[in-house]
Amino acid sequence: MEILLFIIAFVLIVLGIVGCIVPMLPGTPLSYAGILLLHFTNQVQFTTTQLIVWLIVVIVLQVLDYITPMLGSKYSGGTTYGNRGCIAGTIVGLFFMPWGIIMGPFLGAVIGEMLGGRDLGHALKAGIGSMIGFVLGTLLKVMVGFYFLYEAIAAFV
Repeated sequence: MEILLFIIAFVLIVLGIVGCIVPMLPGTPLSYAGILLLHFTNQVQFTTTQLIVWLIVVIVLQVLDYITPMLGSKYSGGTTYGNRGCIAGTIVGLFFMPWGIIMGPFLGAVIGEMLGGRDLGHALKAGIGSMIGFVLGTLLKVMVGFYFLYEAIAAFV
C-alpha cells in the first residue's frame, strides 16, 4: 500500500511540473499535493513549518499567475485600458484553453490599449509586456515544481 502512495505522490509532483506549462492542469497545487501525500507515509516526514511555508508559496504563485501579465503590461508602458484589457483577456482566455490562457492577456492588452486611443506600436508593446509577465510567472512555477521534486527525492536519500 505504501509503495502505491509513493508512486501516486511522484506522479502528482511530475504532473504538477507539467501543469506549470500546460494551462489546463493546476501545476504547483498538484506538486504540493504530491509532497503532502509523501508526508503522510512512514518513510518521508517534512516539518509542519515546511508544509505551511510551501502552502503559502503555492497560494502566492496561484495569485501571481493572474497578476504577472498585468504587471508586465503596466511596466512596459501600458495604461489603465491595457490593464483592464489584460484582465478581460485573461478571463475570456479561460474559456479557450490552452491557447486562450496564453494569448488572452496579450490580445486583451493590445485591444484595450487600442480602444484607449493608443497606436498599434504602443499597444503591441503593452501586449508583449503582458506576455513577458506570463512567461516569468510560468518560469517561477516551474522552478517551484522542480524544487518540490528535489525535496521529494532528497527525503529518500
